[in-house]
Amino acid sequence: MPTTDTSLLLYAELSPAEIRATQRRLRDGSLKRIAPGVATSLPEVAWPALIARERIRVLAALYPKAVIGPRSAFHGGVPSDGTMYLTYSYTKRIELPGMTVQLLDGHGPAQGDSPMMGRELYFPSTPRVLLENLTVSRGKVMKSVGKAEVERRLIVTCEARGAEALNTLRDQARALAPTLRLERELAILDGLIGAVLGTRKAEMSTPAGKAMVANIPYDANRLALFEKLAAELRSVPLKQPAAVTKSELGRVNFAFLESYFSNFIEGTEFDVNEARGFVLEGKPITERPKDSHDIIGVFRQALNAGWANQTLGSGEPVLNQLRERHADQMKARPEVGPGEFKTLANRAGNTEFVAPRLVRGTLVEGSKLLPTVPAGTARALMVMFLVSEVHPFTDGNGRLARLVMNAELSVVSSCRIIVPTLFREEYLDCLRVLTREGNPGSYLDAMQWIHDWTAAFDYENLDKVIADMQASNAFERSRVQHKLLFPQKA
Repeated sequence: MPTTDTSLLLYAELSPAEIRATQRRLRDGSLKRIAPGVATSLPEVAWPALIARERIRVLAALYPKAVIGPRSAFHGGVPSDGTMYLTYSYTKRIELPGMTVQLLDGHGPAQGDSPMMGRELYFPSTPRVLLENLTVSRGKVMKSVGKAEVERRLIVTCEARGAEALNTLRDQARALAPTLRLERELAILDGLIGAVLGTRKAEMSTPAGKAMVANIPYDANRLALFEKLAAELRSVPLKQPAAVTKSELGRVNFAFLESYFSNFIEGTEFDVNEARGFVLEGKPITERPKDSHDIIGVFRQALNAGWANQTLGSGEPVLNQLRERHADQMKARPEVGPGEFKTLANRAGNTEFVAPRLVRGTLVEGSKLLPTVPAGTARALMVMFLVSEVHPFTDGNGRLARLVMNAELSVVSSCRIIVPTLFREEYLDCLRVLTREGNPGSYLDAMQWIHDWTAAFDYENLDKVIADMQASNAFERSRVQHKLLFPQKA
């Protein structure tokens, strides 16, 4: 009889002599019986925690060669609503302290199933998990999660690991289904995978699934985020500073600073006087020609009335609008595919932008919200977030997003927005909060603040406005050392 640990004694792990010793201790009361073949020295109040902690040991001892059942396997091998589902040689419901075990008559371990912790309790392969969770639950025993949950899992798998992972899953399921006698479930799974991959039509159950099989598939989660932002923009009156440039020279100066700072945010860093030389004074570009042309491309669209006042349309026209604007903006950078939507996924930090195959549909569906958002500042913030969040091109997305934002302001004679270097982190942070938390508040607050800041300068004299911005710390980088200030009034 073991003397070191009597907190959990399982007959399946003991020798015949140890079992007899355990039975004697059960009779004399020094041990307690939890279930047939399970004993403990712990008080009854501790049994639920013990069973939870030693779940795999207990289940492997009581039901050797059982396989984690459909619903429990779908959730990673843990009880679902207090019930642990196991595929076994018969059907029965058993109550253990703190956990119900639902045995389901079915096939034992199959190809691809793995022993858990080296014991005779098996976790099913991924294709088996999906196939078995497409089986019909009858009566009170909800053994499977159903088609909608499987559909969601397939979409997440495709987004995380790509189309090849789903093709591999389908091949494995085809090989496994005859063994498990799940040919009907295989047909359903095959249809769902084909729909997610866009190779066939199938009736989908979830918003994300319906989005993927739409005429132009779109990102349902992003659309829900756009709808949330649109609702906020409809209900919150926003400040709308009037345009501050008084002459063509002022417009030129403003367009230069807008382009300079917009490119600096994206890592195209020049001294402001160096940029002024090749943008406004015609000095030859001898170094970093591609970076220089990035600034010129944004400057051109910020100044040209056709681009500067071109608001985004609603629906499919938005696709050609953005492609044409991007083609002009990035025409000096043929390596990034000017005017061509991305073919590879892109990301910034932990933010994964819209998948390439969903770009067109997400732009089309998202832009359909624009007519419902008030013109001016509200619509400007809506279009900026739409383009930024989709990130439809390989490069130039941030600059493009700020150009379409400012076009919505110019068309209502409102001041365009400049995002200076010192405000870069606040700007990116508020976008992250909206993306990850769905909270538009900090985005609206930050963009209204910087809108007021932009409108506080006089742009008629370039030397003076640059000096005023330097005095306001606009060109600084460290938020720890500096604070962005409004210009001092004369």
